[in-house]
Amino acid sequence: MQRWLLRFVVLIAALALSGCGAYEFRGTVLEPPNPAPELPLNDQFGNEFRLSNYRGKVVLAFFGFTHCPDICPTALGDLKRVMEKLGKDAEKVQVVFVSVDPERDTPDLMQRYLAAFNPTFLGLNGDRAALEKAYKDYGVTVIRRDLPGSGLGYTIDHSGYIYAIDQAGNWRLLWAHGTPVDDIVSDVQALLRNPPRS
Repeated sequence: MQRWLLRFVVLIAALALSGCGAYEFRGTVLEPPNPAPELPLNDQFGNEFRLSNYRGKVVLAFFGFTHCPDICPTALGDLKRVMEKLGKDAEKVQVVFVSVDPERDTPDLMQRYLAAFNPTFLGLNGDRAALEKAYKDYGVTVIRRDLPGSGLGYTIDHSGYIYAIDQAGNWRLLWAHGTPVDDIVSDVQALLRNPPRS
């Protein structure tokens, strides 16, 4: 009788622990996960970019511009730290920076700008129609604001989310600006541990 009771208690404990093991994402989870909209753009090296070419990797996308004074360098700095903290797993992750200022974000400027954060980061640009579609598809707000008397001429007000696309090309998560780096790292590691079934 005691042996049966002991086995029962062990079984209940095991079931309880397995239930506690379910990971809760820190970012906003998109349910159900749908295919991420394509980004038919070019990177800073002149190569055609397609999300479909990155199946098997987690893609982290951020929309910004090289003349951005605050949100963009902060977000890219956070993504740099994410890649550092991932260690070897960083090879399974691709960061892309989608321009909201196509006129000023030239390939040469994007190369120099992104290299200061991480040489593997890709900067995407393209024609206005393709970019406008990308902004709409990802729900990105982009507003040009003139700066009278400034040498810059204008700035861009834009959304500050980081988007996570899983190994099967599904849009899974987004993180608001200012999300702790460790939270993003934890979520990315969870995506890498549990790739979607093809």
